Amino acid sequence: MRLAALLSAAFLSLPTAAAPAEEVDLELLLMVDVSRSMSAEELEIQRQGYARALTGDAVAAALGRTLTGRIALAYVEWAGEYRQSIRHDWALIEDRDDLEAFAATLLQGRSVTQSRTSIASALRFGAFLIGANEFAGLRRVIDISGDGPNNQGGLVTEARDEVLAEGITINGLPLMTHDDYGARWRLEDLDIYYSRCVVGGPGAFVVPVTDWRDFSDAVTRKLVLEIAGAPVERLHAAQADAPYDCQIGEKMWRRNRRFDDMP
Repeated sequence: MRLAALLSAAFLSLPTAAAPAEEVDLELLLMVDVSRSMSAEELEIQRQGYARALTGDAVAAALGRTLTGRIALAYVEWAGEYRQSIRHDWALIEDRDDLEAFAATLLQGRSVTQSRTSIASALRFGAFLIGANEFAGLRRVIDISGDGPNNQGGLVTEARDEVLAEGITINGLPLMTHDDYGARWRLEDLDIYYSRCVVGGPGAFVVPVTDWRDFSDAVTRKLVLEIAGAPVERLHAAQADAPYDCQIGEKMWRRNRRFDDMP
């Protein structure tokens, strides 16, 4: 009896093996800009647009074209160097009901603008979240949107290269709408900036948004490409050869930082 008790105690004291990671086709992290160059109306358009895209027929159909019909999805809002907020933590998505439940969470509450724009910190935070989740994806993707270049948190190219070294692809959704709010911080060729300085990895691409009326359609197109792994012809290729000043955002900030509405 004593021996049995000792064996039982020894067994209970053994370290438990970690649960195996759940296999999915894709780990997709949606990272959404809430910097001060975004108006309250634009923040609402973003959340509504993502919710509409996630609950549409096209995204549900794309989910059905994956190998397993399963992806892992999370949604983060970001701005400056230490300003990242998890709006929806990692969730297993297997069907339309899961997509609708995820979208419903995005519509709860409201987004709040925050100062500065650190794409570099957002990418590093995203890579950490992907590395720490409980899923094992055949593909791992950070999908980052934004309406301006990096202006805090170190060189965006260094952060990009660190993320790519982890086997994570970065896709971009540059917001190039021509409204008056935050106009002094606008970069006219933001799509080129994203393609030269931000995105990378196998099949990486950029989908520019030039009119807020097209936002939901652009998000839908991007999600379908990412989930179904479709070809990306006619989109901006990642990191084309032409030279580009990837520190343009830092230079803009130093030039304009006297203003109170720094993004």
